[in-house]
Amino acid sequence: MKHLFLVRHAKSSWTDDTLRDRDRPLNHRGESQLPSLSRALTRLGAFGGRAYASSATRARTTLEGILPPGFPTDRVFVLPELYTFDHRRLLRWLQNRDESEETVLLIGHNPALIELAGHLLGADPHALPTASIAHINLPDKPWRKLKAGKGTLEVLLTPKDFSYQQFNRKRRKDGSPEADIVAALDQQLRRIRDLERGVRVGVDDEFLHQYRVAIRRSRAIAESVGEVTRNHSLSRSIKALKRHARATSRLRDLHVFRQQLTGICQGNEELATALATWAETEIDKSHSDLLHHLDSRYYRNSLDDWSNQIHARTFRKLTRGMTSKDIRNAVARRIKEFNRRDAELLHSAPDEPVHSQRKRIKRIRYLMELDRSRWQDALGILKKRQELYGRFQDLHVQMELLDAFRDSAPDVRPEAIAGLKAELEQQKADVKRRILALGGLDGAAIRHALL
Repeated sequence: MKHLFLVRHAKSSWTDDTLRDRDRPLNHRGESQLPSLSRALTRLGAFGGRAYASSATRARTTLEGILPPGFPTDRVFVLPELYTFDHRRLLRWLQNRDESEETVLLIGHNPALIELAGHLLGADPHALPTASIAHINLPDKPWRKLKAGKGTLEVLLTPKDFSYQQFNRKRRKDGSPEADIVAALDQQLRRIRDLERGVRVGVDDEFLHQYRVAIRRSRAIAESVGEVTRNHSLSRSIKALKRHARATSRLRDLHVFRQQLTGICQGNEELATALATWAETEIDKSHSDLLHHLDSRYYRNSLDDWSNQIHARTFRKLTRGMTSKDIRNAVARRIKEFNRRDAELLHSAPDEPVHSQRKRIKRIRYLMELDRSRWQDALGILKKRQELYGRFQDLHVQMELLDAFRDSAPDVRPEAIAGLKAELEQQKADVKRRILALGGLDGAAIRHALL
């Protein structure tokens, strides 16, 4: 089987009308598209063969910006004949490829690219915006025998699919939950569904992070409504949201671990390389597990049920009956529980009680956000606490992953792993001391808001 990757050049500039079309450069947005485009093409295996680009400045610059480090220069070609808007010229060019080429990466222009894809597939793709990728599988026959309609579209990706920055470029900022709880939950549900595509593609870690935030925020708001109203009708949906968030946990932990490797390894490049290789393998496994969860009937049905529930008249009536006093009383109950647990914490306590306190602070924060204007100063206090608890959690996860690496490869740098674990353990102990020194939640801003 042959693999053809059609890539439309990144976004170009039209500001200088004295330039010929061939000479137009990329604009700022186009330049920003290149790193994520390169990552997406690498993940798809597009750099397994030769890379070709039109001689137009925007196509040539795109090629230069996406090539991975060390890519052989004798497999890079900039050709004047690829500067065309006629798909028939591209087709003739393809039919003249050498039979040793099984993977071809072609950076060019519309409408030639999209019409070429339509010819090979038998139907035009819906669209091919700038910096988009069409991966087409072709029969394992000579290039000169390429025929219409014999290709299969493996994947079509736009920048919004593999770059969170591009996905989020024109999105409106989230509104405050207290304005309308139903609208806030509906907004989070739409966000979950919109982000899912990027999560599935798996090129940009930020998609998964924001997806988790949307799920956990939805669950927290639902739990807050249930606590304030003392209504248990949301319990099944809350359980489902918790399960969906849990399905992302290991993958997210591995993403963060990979991002922090340079700092964790403190200049030990050999150890960093070994850990990065292991992390990539584990990320692939965890991503596959997550895709299995997203493809399950349970996942789809639970989101549909959640949508029906939050749009039901009974739920809207339930949320409209909530008062500031109800929320204030619920916050007071949670703070009392947090302070009681905090008083029981000792320096010798295991990690789990500290993690539980971190979760209690989150729940208190989400409750406060149902009536944000009252709790503005208190929310600032909680945010600082959360950052400290978050650092403790990161160190805990790093040590767990180091243990997993050691179990999978006990002979790889055991002394370095042991030394690194000892250093992380010391850092974690220092953070725990800082957490315990803070005491309970009894700041003036919180006391004032409770009055």
